[in-house]
Amino acid sequence: MNGWRAALLILWLPVVGADVAPAIAAAAEPAGRTVVARAAVSMDQAVRMVEERFHARVVKAEAQKGDGRTVYVLRLLNDSGKVWTVRVDASDGSVQ
Repeated sequence: MNGWRAALLILWLPVVGADVAPAIAAAAEPAGRTVVARAAVSMDQAVRMVEERFHARVVKAEAQKGDGRTVYVLRLLNDSGKVWTVRVDASDGSVQ
């Protein structure tokens, strides 16, 4: 892929949405090459998101990969001492 085409694709992908981006990127690559989709939500983004949502501090974070998916497992601690675990899907940021 030419440099200017790659730059144009990178600028255009956020406009069309994450669900369309992998298909467009795969179509732009030459045949025979495999394109690996990256996580839509980083570990840092997941940590900030759950800390704000649950008003707690993440004390442990790890990424678990399986079946082609990445899930962030985050252990939280709040001011009253309650500890619990949440899972964040790296592909879409949904909390489980």
